[in-house]
Amino acid sequence: MDKRADRGMSGKMAGKTVKRMGTDSGIGSRKGVKGDKGGVRDRGRGNVKDGVRDRVRDNVKDRMEDNIKDNIKDNIKDSKHKVRDGEGKNGAGESGKRFDGYEGAFSRQRSGEKRRDGSSPRVRKGVEGLSVSKKQNGGALNAEKRREDSKRGGSYGGRGSRRSNSICPVLNLCGGCQLLDMEYAKQLAFKQKQAEELLKGLCPVKPIIGMKDPFHYRNKVHAVFDRDKRGNIISGIYEENTHHVIPVEKCLIEDQKADEIIGTIRGMLKSFKIRTYDEDTGFGLLRHVLIRKGFSTGEIMVVLVTASPVFPSKSNFVKALREKHPEITTIVQNINGRGTSMVLGDKEHVLYGKGYIVDELCGCRFRISSKSFYQVNPVQTEILYEKALSLAGLTGQELVVDAYCGIGTIGIIASKAAGKVIGVELNQDAVRDAVNNAKMNGIENIRFYCNDAGRFLVNMAEQGEKADVVIMDPPRSGSTEEFMDAVGKLGAEKVVYVSCNPETLARDVRYMKKMGYRAAEAWLVDMFPGTVHCETVVLLSQQKPDDTIEIDLDLDELDATTAETKATYEEIKAYVWDKHHLKVSSLYISQIKRKCGLEVGQNYNLSKSENPKVPKCPPEKEAAIMDALKHFQMI
Repeated sequence: MDKRADRGMSGKMAGKTVKRMGTDSGIGSRKGVKGDKGGVRDRGRGNVKDGVRDRVRDNVKDRMEDNIKDNIKDNIKDSKHKVRDGEGKNGAGESGKRFDGYEGAFSRQRSGEKRRDGSSPRVRKGVEGLSVSKKQNGGALNAEKRREDSKRGGSYGGRGSRRSNSICPVLNLCGGCQLLDMEYAKQLAFKQKQAEELLKGLCPVKPIIGMKDPFHYRNKVHAVFDRDKRGNIISGIYEENTHHVIPVEKCLIEDQKADEIIGTIRGMLKSFKIRTYDEDTGFGLLRHVLIRKGFSTGEIMVVLVTASPVFPSKSNFVKALREKHPEITTIVQNINGRGTSMVLGDKEHVLYGKGYIVDELCGCRFRISSKSFYQVNPVQTEILYEKALSLAGLTGQELVVDAYCGIGTIGIIASKAAGKVIGVELNQDAVRDAVNNAKMNGIENIRFYCNDAGRFLVNMAEQGEKADVVIMDPPRSGSTEEFMDAVGKLGAEKVVYVSCNPETLARDVRYMKKMGYRAAEAWLVDMFPGTVHCETVVLLSQQKPDDTIEIDLDLDELDATTAETKATYEEIKAYVWDKHHLKVSSLYISQIKRKCGLEVGQNYNLSKSENPKVPKCPPEKEAAIMDALKHFQMI
């Protein structure tokens, strides 16, 4: 009886026990021994009944108070695990193949990247870049991974497989670093190949620019807080395609100091009696912690995302955190009480410091708030932006439109070499930071507008305004036809397209080609080592149609036996392409050589019509050819 009661005996079982004792009890009016026996039975029955009732009541009450929330949570998570492990509905064969059936892997999104609304996609740490077809992706990547793994004696299996020889203990659960165990040179080769296949026939792809040190490059770190089944506080990331939190103490691509601060916060919660937020029950306070670090300045922002604005002992908590990490320059409380996938809420309170950090990029200073979009790899970002501005070829006279400008990084950097810059961004917080950034750097020839980039350009075109250069850095979904049509109406001679997804880039380049824009070249910058993602920048130049019929003649079609021999036609073409990014024909070169008094061979392939239409070399190409002739000392 005691044993069953201690285990939390049900009310039904307790009732049966009492009933059995009641049937054996004697009649109270009996005398003598029988009467005494009946009294003993009555007393025993009452004592047992009371004891059972008390124990059952106390046990049930204690269990309900202490365990009901944990039981509910565990049951829900267990059911989720069954599905993920192939035991439940749609579970078989779908849960965790990281490289098999890799469709869509290149169009997934990492939490917090390129999402200016602050939302967190449920596909954990997905792509920052490449997107390939079903035929391209699964086979190539799987084969390469199997080869790499076979050398180590392991196997790339399903969700639950772990390899002791992997450099990351949660590689197969996280879903973010698909290429982490691959040699870095092979990672670069893989990304190069995928980009070349996607952009084949559209433009030449230059060799990818990698990192010297491809680890700990992320200056933005996000951690989810939760409790495990034993009630221990954990922090980490969501398992791929789930809300199940995987504990992570250190990450090979995240800033080490950020990981250290997150670990400190995790250890402080118990002493401050701060409960982590439970998505299943809606109870708890702390949901996420976001760390942002300035690469050049070293400034650190800590964002505590809570479910409620009420933060008990917040002053003491902030003081204790700063004592352990004096390098923290600002602490912000963000309130997110919504049951959505959004990481950040709308309301914030500055608990310490300025509420933002400052970083330096390409010689300019930038203010970064909690919600601002800012590239996560500052080392490679400088390379990317310098390449983008180099392709733009600014002379100081151009009107430049920086579309999807974020906090104004590209536009502010470009303003030093442009006549005027217009920045357009939909995120209000980012625009506010952009305005402050321009003031901070003393930039007066730039204006920022909070508007949809496509709609803004359409309005500009309708008002008859023109732009010389458009720099566009759209989200992973790419640009819109409306936006690209507006670019054409603005008459922009050059478009510098910065893309985090070569698949949507290829789609948009094809559309721009129909509008008369030719993709001159594409440069790859590895912003996200260890992942399949890559950043690409492409130069699109407007091709102005001629009124005449252009006849493009090859060198073999011209008799160049008596022509100047210091440089061949092919050498001149190559020089013009490399320096000016222009394609010139042999006919154009002949025209300019004649103009300069240089002899050219006779063309035996002229049209047989009486008055053949011969195209005239455009001024832009004439200047480029003249430059080549001077370079080769022909004039």
